[in-house]
Amino acid sequence: MQQIFEQFIAGLKNTEWLEFIAVIFGIASVIFSRMENILVYPTGLVNTILYTYFNFFWWSLYAEGSLNFYYTIMSIYGWVLWAQHNKGTHQKKWMITRSSSREWTLAILFFITAWIILYIILKKYTDSNVPWGDSFASASAYTGMWLMARKKLENWIWWILTNIASIPLYFYKGAVFTSVQYIVFLVLAILGYIAWRKKLSNAHD
Repeated sequence: MQQIFEQFIAGLKNTEWLEFIAVIFGIASVIFSRMENILVYPTGLVNTILYTYFNFFWWSLYAEGSLNFYYTIMSIYGWVLWAQHNKGTHQKKWMITRSSSREWTLAILFFITAWIILYIILKKYTDSNVPWGDSFASASAYTGMWLMARKKLENWIWWILTNIASIPLYFYKGAVFTSVQYIVFLVLAILGYIAWRKKLSNAHD
């Protein structure tokens, strides 16, 4: 425990200012997501663009790097969807909904396929020393981001899985402040699930 604490303090001291900025915008993005506020996307773009760079060039977390590039593309896609309103009523076109059984099945198959493909790529074609963890965290996040763009309640379940996997992953790679970010993300994901479920229940009352 003492060694982990010392590593934590040393990691914080070595944290670059760009990482601090990325973490602040990342936390802001998740807070806006919980609020179902469209600002989730512009704040998220700052975070994902920076983390694409960090993962490829600082930490050799290639699956996470590709994931953040995917986040960037999906943030633009989600921004467009969330901005849409029905003509005449001016109500949001995309409302929070639950995944159907078919959508659950597709999400799980997508996750498993992404995990296997990413693992094979990392194992065979990169120098990654954490292929299992990197590929798992990325695959669950790929799934969560897709569901979030379409305002599916279950996106938060996938984010919870992503955060649980990412906390030790980034700590092991020496990205201590980013590891702390994922602890905050985990708490916010749980709160986000509760908030969206409440909104969904109120909408049906």
